[in-house]
Amino acid sequence: MDTQLPLSGIRVVEHASGVAAAYAGRLLAAMGAEVTMVEPPGLSPLRREPPFLSPESAVSALFAYHSAGKRSVVCDLTTAAGRADFDRLVGEAHILIDDTPIGGRDALGLSSERIAASHPHVVHLSVLPFGATGPKADWLGAELNVIHASGEGFLLPNGLSADLFPDRPPLKIAGHFAEMQGGIAGALSALAALWAGKGQYVDVSAQDATVAVGAFMVQRYGDGSLEHRVSRSFRYGGVIACLDGHVELLTLEERQWQGLVELMGRPDWALDEALSDPAERSARGDFLNRQIRAWARHQPVDELVARAQELGVPMARYGSPAHVLAGRHENARELFAEANVPGAGACRIQTAPFRFGDKPLPMRDLPEGLEADSPTAQHRRHPGVGQDQRESA
Repeated sequence: MDTQLPLSGIRVVEHASGVAAAYAGRLLAAMGAEVTMVEPPGLSPLRREPPFLSPESAVSALFAYHSAGKRSVVCDLTTAAGRADFDRLVGEAHILIDDTPIGGRDALGLSSERIAASHPHVVHLSVLPFGATGPKADWLGAELNVIHASGEGFLLPNGLSADLFPDRPPLKIAGHFAEMQGGIAGALSALAALWAGKGQYVDVSAQDATVAVGAFMVQRYGDGSLEHRVSRSFRYGGVIACLDGHVELLTLEERQWQGLVELMGRPDWALDEALSDPAERSARGDFLNRQIRAWARHQPVDELVARAQELGVPMARYGSPAHVLAGRHENARELFAEANVPGAGACRIQTAPFRFGDKPLPMRDLPEGLEADSPTAQHRRHPGVGQDQRESA
């Protein structure tokens, strides 16, 4: 097996209008699968999603990232000819990814029953906000809906943010956190089904996938506890403001607490014998946080993190995007690669959030015509479909 691209030879057809299904395809493409995006004549709505890569560019950063390693074709599934082209693509594929709302699938020939009858060999992955079965199967939902329906929004902001801004309403995490959780669950579920060696229908709910992220909160229901953004935080630590930025601190073990005491210069308050008891430290969490925050306000982030790591204290910079791109750890692991983005120029893009060996997965090409109104994309067709196939014969 190619440990750099273990899915080489696997063909995927992706019919996606949202982030969750597109991210599932992106992960499979990163592992070497040949992923073909099937776009409608009006093109994917993700092409029009901000932010754009520059004020002058019509290239959506979101779409550019999710299309890396894929090819694009246009099929009009509202027509018999378009559905015939689509069926030819799916007939050659191992996995079909679709996020068409349940109520619209029959009209496009995308119902699970028709796909199973026409393509019994295919793993048909459905990725929807609330799944394809159950009382919410026909509910529509965007990131904001899913993040709050999963309970995660109920818990944000917490820690330092809740202390500083106690009156703020629930917030969603920046970006597309919940939808990407659905994409991760979708990619892994499709691979598990593929491993089984037979065609089958796989139903993934982005809400369920995001609920799993907060599984600890769900588990606590059993003991009568309801976590809330005001009360959900580390007893001490968490996000801490420093001289020139923020760090995240978490000390779970005794040696880590002792390292933190050394890091702070062994202040008198930290040497109180009562604080040698972890339970007492938890009980005095508010006091400890006041002391730690007062000390940290005068510490430069990079020096502080370097000393903390030498002492075994779990601490890291709370990085901005620029810090992440320039980070020593990120660059040592080669998490980002230079890519030429058609229509926008050179960009650094994360290759994949995982690796299978000592080297990162290679950065795969981005398709031409990434602009939202690209005539190249609008007229591109798969070389093995319909008229193009006859012309090449």
